[in-house]
Amino acid sequence: MPVLEATDIGQALEYFDRVRNRILEVTDHLTEAQWSFKPAPDRWSIAQNFEHMVVVEERVLGPIREQLAQAPPPVGSVDCRTIDALIFDKVPDRSIRVKAPEMLEPTGGYTREALVERLLRNYDQLTRYVETPGLRDHAVESAPLKVITNGAYTHMDAYQWALTAAAHDERHVCQIIELKADPNYPS
Repeated sequence: MPVLEATDIGQALEYFDRVRNRILEVTDHLTEAQWSFKPAPDRWSIAQNFEHMVVVEERVLGPIREQLAQAPPPVGSVDCRTIDALIFDKVPDRSIRVKAPEMLEPTGGYTREALVERLLRNYDQLTRYVETPGLRDHAVESAPLKVITNGAYTHMDAYQWALTAAAHDERHVCQIIELKADPNYPS
């Protein structure tokens, strides 16, 4: 069974730091008009993107983490390094369009301050989580992995789910940057 190396953990910790800081950077000092600006009725605002990121992180840290603890070992000889690389490369890629499941759509029921607090808490938990022994010992089915690999890979271990939470956030940072470049974005 594959084992996480110190370099894997270091890579994850560095990635979490970089993504968390980038989220805070692109959402800092926004007016209320900028925070809630939607370029079209079917597009999300920065506030909605932020809430969605937090909800996905909490899903990985909650129900998915619980499923992983009870899951069987990965089936067959899985190339963990290939899946890790795919997560870093493909999850943030905005050319792959995906509609969020209804349960992960933003509701608008949180203040900016509450969302920032939850994001920081989630990243603290992700940091502690990747330092937990045995993260490669169990795997569960992953819809995101199926999408980015067109079904070539179907299961992710706990380390890969943690990476996916941050890579998903990186994807939404790109979406926020696109939103801020909209010609109607408030100044």
